[in-house]
Amino acid sequence: MDINNILTQLGITENNPGTSTGTAWFGSGSTICSSSPVDGKHIASVQTTSTEEYEKVLQTAEQAFQFWRNVPAPKRGEVVRQLGEALREKKECLGALVSYEMGKSLQEGLGEVQEMIDICDFAVGLSRQLYGLTMHSERPGHRMYEQWHPLGIVGIISAFNFPVAVWSWNAALALICGNVCLWKPSSKTPLCAVACQHIIAEVLKANNLPEGISSLISGNPVGNLINNDKRIPLVSFTGSTRIGREVSSVVARRFGKTILELGGNNAIIISKEADLDMSIIGAVFGAVGTAGQRCTSTRRLIIHEDVYDNFKDKLVKAYAQLRIGNPLDQRNHVGPLIDTMAVDMYLSAIEKGKTEGARFIVDGSVLNGSEHASGCYVKPCIAEVENHFEIVQEETFAPILYLIKYKTLDEAVQLQNAVPQGLSSAIMTLNMREAEQFLSANGSDCGIANVNIGTSGAEIGGAFGGEKETGGGRESGSDAWKAYMRRQTNTINYGTTLPLAQGIKFDF
Repeated sequence: MDINNILTQLGITENNPGTSTGTAWFGSGSTICSSSPVDGKHIASVQTTSTEEYEKVLQTAEQAFQFWRNVPAPKRGEVVRQLGEALREKKECLGALVSYEMGKSLQEGLGEVQEMIDICDFAVGLSRQLYGLTMHSERPGHRMYEQWHPLGIVGIISAFNFPVAVWSWNAALALICGNVCLWKPSSKTPLCAVACQHIIAEVLKANNLPEGISSLISGNPVGNLINNDKRIPLVSFTGSTRIGREVSSVVARRFGKTILELGGNNAIIISKEADLDMSIIGAVFGAVGTAGQRCTSTRRLIIHEDVYDNFKDKLVKAYAQLRIGNPLDQRNHVGPLIDTMAVDMYLSAIEKGKTEGARFIVDGSVLNGSEHASGCYVKPCIAEVENHFEIVQEETFAPILYLIKYKTLDEAVQLQNAVPQGLSSAIMTLNMREAEQFLSANGSDCGIANVNIGTSGAEIGGAFGGEKETGGGRESGSDAWKAYMRRQTNTINYGTTLPLAQGIKFDF
């Protein structure tokens, strides 16, 4: 892969790698050096945003909002439609950059860009469906209805594991709702964000729209500026539960709103009435896809005792066939972790598991050799554990899979729910009663609950997010758009008198 050619196609050149509010502004702060976990090579550097430049961006965004909110929603949808078309044109090169800078497989990189295209398509239709309700008034000669108005500036703080898709989930909806967007991407994948900013900037320029409708800033310090800024009524944060708590607390103190997409500790229940061959596919992909660095990655398998040994054997055989290497080579199944810090966390989790009594049936290790020269490639591993182990209760962003045995479905559901996180869950069963029980109010407590598919691979048509320490936020489909708007209830008196509520008399 010619990374320099890809960067050029995406508008990223040596003299133009920085951040921008539209087409003309660039940061001048400290430098972020982006290196690929695929081969350890330096890709490019990005200059971060200074405090003074942040203030300039915010002022530009405020001015842009005054204009953008008055553009009719269907016309805003047309601009988002053009963004989707631009992403279609850049899908191959942007997908390759995602794969190379983040380390996920090329298929996953292309799939992530396809998610961006899909959410743009979804948002275009939604731009004509921002419906409010009408209500009957208790007072004669009155009518009531509600309408939805844009909030203003939406701050988007995204994570490295989905370096472009999560921005688009938020931006496409926020834009058709009449908001403007301020994006602070992960400092581990800055070039993916710069590429997206170039793409949307060209669309905005082609429509003669002002700068500030979509802005990009870089550097961890500006995240704190966003969280504390009263001019930003909504902050959408994707990241760890630990940082999410801080974001939530800071934004709440100023009565701002948050969309929080935090940790996951996702389980698949393998019933004795499951299709075991199909279950193996869902379990293995869920555990090792993106090297276990999805918030929806499968962390735990809760397996019925009658099929436990059989399924375990199938799982071990499947892991023996995994090919670990360059994710741009589509013959490989597992790519690298994002950096050596993630590798250290992987090794630490394995050691902690062993001290608590975990029995590893597939050992984990760091891979060496020319193909794994970056030091970021690790071997997916499997351990038999008890659900209450501290390490099992935590989310480790790495391909470590825990096996737990159960006897009854009630027990399995209790084990599934007995973790602090509540993002994604699944059951593999051909028994309709088991499936419906799992989906009932007495079943999974997660924001996502699946039957006969794994925990990862959510579609944009449904609202994405989870409960408990996952944060409670919802993004993408369904009515998630409402989080980006403020609700207003309107009462209109078209009569000749002014009756007061509760029959109160107040005559002059």
